[in-house]
Formats: sequence, C-alpha cells, structure tokens
Amino acid sequence: MTAEEKLFRSIGNNIADAGPSQMFGKPCFKINGKAFSCFYENEMVFKLAADIRDEALSLDGSQNFDPSKKNRPMKEWIQVPFHYAALWEKFALSAASYVNT
Repeated sequence: MTAEEKLFRSIGNNIADAGPSQMFGKPCFKINGKAFSCFYENEMVFKLAADIRDEALSLDGSQNFDPSKKNRPMKEWIQVPFHYAALWEKFALSAASYVNT
C-alpha cells in the first residue's frame, strides 16, 4: 500500500459514521450508503458542494473526476493531487458533511 493510500484510509477511518466500500472498483468511503470520497490514481477524490468545490478546483493539478477518461467528468467530484495532502482531511470532512445532509 502506498503512502497516499495509507493517508486516504486513515482520513476515511477517522470520520464518524464513515465506512469503507468500493466505487468503480476503487476504494471509497461512504456514509449512509452515499460515497463522499474515493482513491484513484494515487489521488483523493471528493464529492463537494459548490462553495468548496471551487476552492479545490483552484489548486494546481486538481481536476473534475473523469474515471471513464472519455471527457465525461462527474459533476461535483474533484480529484486532488497528493501534493495537497495537507488539505485532504478538510475536503473529506466537507464531502462527508455534504452527502450526510
């Protein structure tokens, strides 16, 4: 397991009521059956509300999540590179709150 994946798992495991699962065959965390984060290409992906989504997208290298690689990004989902790992927990908490409302 990479350092990136260890951090992803640590963050998800420390969020109340979150549990590990799978999304598109990749590890994710869900609350009440709703995914809020996943791990893809050694980066963390978050389902974010509009206010914080813009902040995440403004980070160099962040992008709309497009797991199909066919220019069909998933609305609300932002892929954030590991060099912003210090912000991963903040985004994960926001994402968890967003799906848990």
